Amino acid sequence: MTISDIVGDYNIVGQNQDAEKNTYKGTLSLQVNNKNQVLAEWYIGETQTQVGIGFFKNNILVINFKYKGEDDQIYKGVVVYKCLTKDFFEGFWSEDFGDSMYLGEEKCFRILKNSTLVN
Repeated sequence: MTISDIVGDYNIVGQNQDAEKNTYKGTLSLQVNNKNQVLAEWYIGETQTQVGIGFFKNNILVINFKYKGEDDQIYKGVVVYKCLTKDFFEGFWSEDFGDSMYLGEEKCFRILKNSTLVN
């Protein structure tokens, strides 16, 4: 698989980095810039947007991300995806202020043409 194979839009489902493992869903959009860096943008639920930049090697995608919380504080973290196919990734993530006893989890499913985005 090459970096260009992962460009596109994905539906995501995940669990938060906490004991309750609260679930969420949304979308992820991946692009590649002229430096071969992966640019990511997540839309979680109906209100949260996260952005990130990362790299792809050996079917592993690593992205440093950030977002502005409801408290206007900037939160940062890292997500690591194993790209099982160009249409399906599974990964884990952690943020600076998350519960260090847990990792968040996320699965990404490519949105095919004529499909709908999930928010």
